[in-house]
Amino acid sequence: MEQLIPVINKLQDVFNTVGSESIQLPQIVVVGAQSSGKSSVLENLVGRDFLPRGSGVVTRRPLILQLVHVPPRAKEKKINELPDKKEAAEDHDAEPAEWGKFLHLKEKIFRDFNGIREEIERETDRVTGSNKGISSEPINLKIYSPKVLNLTLVDLPGVTKVPVGDQPLDIEQQIRHLILQYISNPNSIILAVTPANIDLATSEALKIAREVDPDGHRTLAVCTKLDLMDHGTDAMDVLYGRVIPVKLGIIGVVNRSQLDINNRKSIENALRDEADFFARNYPTVASRNGTPYLAKTLNKLLMHHIRNCLPELKSRVNSMTSQYHHLLQSYGEPVMDKGPYLLQMITRFAATYCSIIEGTAHEIETSELCGGARICYIFHDIFGRTLTIMDAMEGLSTRDILTAIRNATGPRPALFVPEISFELLVKRQIRRLEEPSLRCIELVHEEMQRIIQHSFDQVMEIKRFPRLHESIVDVIINLLQRRLMPCNEMVENLVAIELAYINTNHPDFTDGASLVSSLVANQELVSASHPSPIHTATPEGSPVHMPPREENPAEKPPVPATGANTGGFMSWVPGIRSSKATDQTDDVGPKHMESVSELRCPYENVSELRCPYGNRGLTEREQMDSDIIRKLIKSYFVIVRKSIQDSVPKAIMAFLVNYVKERIQSELVEKLYKSERFETLLQESEHMHIKRKEAAEMLKALQRAGQIISEVRDTHIY
Repeated sequence: MEQLIPVINKLQDVFNTVGSESIQLPQIVVVGAQSSGKSSVLENLVGRDFLPRGSGVVTRRPLILQLVHVPPRAKEKKINELPDKKEAAEDHDAEPAEWGKFLHLKEKIFRDFNGIREEIERETDRVTGSNKGISSEPINLKIYSPKVLNLTLVDLPGVTKVPVGDQPLDIEQQIRHLILQYISNPNSIILAVTPANIDLATSEALKIAREVDPDGHRTLAVCTKLDLMDHGTDAMDVLYGRVIPVKLGIIGVVNRSQLDINNRKSIENALRDEADFFARNYPTVASRNGTPYLAKTLNKLLMHHIRNCLPELKSRVNSMTSQYHHLLQSYGEPVMDKGPYLLQMITRFAATYCSIIEGTAHEIETSELCGGARICYIFHDIFGRTLTIMDAMEGLSTRDILTAIRNATGPRPALFVPEISFELLVKRQIRRLEEPSLRCIELVHEEMQRIIQHSFDQVMEIKRFPRLHESIVDVIINLLQRRLMPCNEMVENLVAIELAYINTNHPDFTDGASLVSSLVANQELVSASHPSPIHTATPEGSPVHMPPREENPAEKPPVPATGANTGGFMSWVPGIRSSKATDQTDDVGPKHMESVSELRCPYENVSELRCPYGNRGLTEREQMDSDIIRKLIKSYFVIVRKSIQDSVPKAIMAFLVNYVKERIQSELVEKLYKSERFETLLQESEHMHIKRKEAAEMLKALQRAGQIISEVRDTHIY
């Protein structure tokens, strides 16, 4: 099991090189409030002064501290494992000196621990500046010494509450976020450092540790400053876990005071004084407290923790190796033979674009309709439903119908319903079909543009080349734009064709003769059973009800045969004469005239010339004329609507969709496949260079990590 911690140290070096946070390695994270004694605990574990000291937030970057135990004598077989082989070979019989190495200074060895302190301060200021800010970018320090046990520790900034001096106002939130970032790792052991001269219930370290480890299964508490407690008090209840129980235990330590540091008291003397303190004040628990016991406990905990995490860690490394291998493949290799490669990319994109329209793409979208399926939905659900719910008489009132009939007759009173009025009105309604038809083209055009992005999602390699990506989009957009005008013209022509000839002889069109006959019969039946008064208008414009005049049946003109001497499908309509017309024919006399003014102007004001029906009810003749036109318009509108609903999708497919499918590859080749453009189109972005380099480095690190883990045998674990 002694081989496990060096394995984790090697993995730490590998992944810190590439800056990966995806692999959560087992490590001990030191957490505590500002001035709680964290730095002193670490220095006692190392046995040397090497950490920066001062007021305020001194630790402003995470320090990943790897302690590597070396044997007391450098044997010949161990020379090759030491970082400085030359010096070790020259002095392999002497006691090896303690030294340190930084990961960012690979070749430099620090034998002076004051130099290590200065390098930590210099590297911290390089990243965070001198404004007391913090950074999550770690500093990796490896210390080799015969006095240490193999450990991997992470020293974090101390928790603070109030910004001091030029510290940022949100310094507390920054530090808290940084601490949670490390202790949230389920493979980390939390070393919560708390001074004994405060109430343990107010410990910031234990509080923040409980947020991520509420059961305390991976929290070890360290109680510092036992020698500074008030006289007459002790920490027995705390050390026994009676105040706040911690699953991994509570270990007390005694560090050097600031006076001891100023007087340059050595770590060896401090450890001796610590042992005397526990033997004198806590004899019953002296063997389970102190810095040496803390180091052994941490070493044992870390080894067992690594043993438990190693199988899952190995599985995670293998999984990520496979992922990054596929990712690197998707980025592709630098292109050497550009001409054939460009032609291959164009062909693949064109084939993918057409397959998405046809529904034969390799990767079928399951979250939403796209491509040909969406075009079909536009044709039959959106466009078809829009036409189906259109009212044939929308925007056409009875007043409009009667006005059109009168305008079509000119100065002569109408004996029959004029056919021209029907044509004018039905053409007005047919024109309404043009707007939804053009809107259908817009929707299909938009979907053809969306298919471009779906095609790029399936041909990911094109995204390596931003200029090729942009050029392909431009070519297809221009092609679609060029086809938009012919398609619009074709649909407009379809509507114009329907307007050009009103085919009243269409087999589905309502028979005008039978319609009029039925309306006349119904009208006569209603008139016979319920005689209605004749409406005449007074000079004031208000209707006057007069009793119907009895007519002699012999006076009624005979109804001519259907179609006899007709000028159209309505010209056969019988002399449906109003009572007023009959009266004027039979008896023209002064008793039927209200006044001479009515002959000069039959309406009270000019507005009645625009609409003579506003102030009176409709006569029987007017009502029947309106019903005839209304029914005929509805019948013919349905015929035209079916024709448009069938023809517009066919026109869009022929003039837009199928045309683009047939021309897309030749268009791309014609516009892009030019030797002078090969270099420009296949130029990768700088971002892609960086991503490929990062992916290659990460894959190399994962492969190296897999080799390191594979070296660990089962005999080393159990």
